[in-house]
Amino acid sequence: MPIKVSLSSLHEGRWYEYLVRFALGGAATVFTGLVSSRCGASVGGLFLALPAIFCASATLIESHEIRRKKEAGLEGRRRGQEAAALDAAGAALGAFGMLAFAAVFWVLVEWSVAGTFIGASLSWLAVAVAAWFVRRRFRLVRSARRKSGSAMSRSR
Repeated sequence: MPIKVSLSSLHEGRWYEYLVRFALGGAATVFTGLVSSRCGASVGGLFLALPAIFCASATLIESHEIRRKKEAGLEGRRRGQEAAALDAAGAALGAFGMLAFAAVFWVLVEWSVAGTFIGASLSWLAVAVAAWFVRRRFRLVRSARRKSGSAMSRSR
């Protein structure tokens, strides 16, 4: 399955949901600025990686899936939880990429800011995509083991 971008979910959101995301992101940025001015840029940088809108995102994804299933006459609670969990897994994989970005930026920033930003961005992309492929590979292997295990138990 190739990686692709789908903008169709943007049509499902309501204006106030985007406002909540924007407000939470802004509040997290202000909080990070306050921490940075009080404790220094190194500590503030740690808070910059704070997933400011993740909670809002996860709840919105869950509610959209539940609403979609209810419109089809189903409860949809389980599907909403699964969709939010999938988003959480993606956020965790992206966090690995952010760690790589931070490490490369920290090591190379004295060299050239523009070059460092490009290198750090490429490292983020490489690590995030590699993490996605590793997760996908483990899911496929685990799924195959489960199928072969259930087939063996049925044959006994």
